[in-house]
Amino acid sequence: MWLSGLHIPESYLTALVQVACRKNNWPLDRSTLFTAVTRFLKEDEIEERPEAGCYVTGLYLEGARWDPANRRLARSTPKVLVEPLPVLSVVPVEVHRLKLQNTFRTPVYTTSQRRNAMGVGLVFEADLYTEEHASHWVLQGVCLIMNTD
Repeated sequence: MWLSGLHIPESYLTALVQVACRKNNWPLDRSTLFTAVTRFLKEDEIEERPEAGCYVTGLYLEGARWDPANRRLARSTPKVLVEPLPVLSVVPVEVHRLKLQNTFRTPVYTTSQRRNAMGVGLVFEADLYTEEHASHWVLQGVCLIMNTD
């Protein structure tokens, strides 16, 4: 799914959770999204659908870079502000089953201004693996953006 191409991407993600809740008989208010960066660098490398959730493309990492060899967040390359993120796997889960370690809950915004004309821009939070403390990435201003403007 090219999430950046949707007018209201939040509605797609909400529908993804609702479908999983109906299918698995989970309470909607106790469900959330779990994300993980895949090994796929481009969408044309994907050969089959995921068992649950979806794959998301079109996201860009600002303030850091993704290290595909170690599969984790890394310090950005000098003079490179924004880098494309590999394909992201988005899976609905029950909140009590989600145990995150060495993860930075990264905000995903619609634009690099981190808001739209209505003053809202946060779409969801993605889980990115890291070995640094989360406060390091907060101070770096790390986020994911859908459009590079």
